[in-house]
Amino acid sequence: MKALLASLAGLALVSCASTVPVLESGNLDHRKLDYVAFPPPPNFPGVDHVVLIWLKRPGNAKDIKALRQAAEDLKVIPQVKSITHGTALASERPIVDDSFDVGFVMRFDSPADLHAYETHPKHIAKVNAVLKPLTKKIVVYDVVR
Repeated sequence: MKALLASLAGLALVSCASTVPVLESGNLDHRKLDYVAFPPPPNFPGVDHVVLIWLKRPGNAKDIKALRQAAEDLKVIPQVKSITHGTALASERPIVDDSFDVGFVMRFDSPADLHAYETHPKHIAKVNAVLKPLTKKIVVYDVVR
């Protein structure tokens, strides 16, 4: 019980700042967030990095193909375990947002691997050469598995 209380007290004292990349109308803005950081559990299961993209030219097949190829090109970054990509599935369900043009799901072993990917020169080059010119809006969700 003492070990549990000590662990919880330690967790309550740990805090850090992070930035969240937001891309709107071709402008990448790293918004700073403050939050309490909890260490990953033993045998940390990994992170899914979900990226939803709205194009400046919605539905444009050439732009969709360019973004999907950019995703394929990022597979060479060592920390990337897998990348899947596709387009929105049309839905009549009011809870489903099917308004985006392209979606990526990338898998990483840890938050550190995700960070290494985000700062990797090949990722930054693709953001500047492909994402920014084609994208009106991007929403990113990072999910612990």
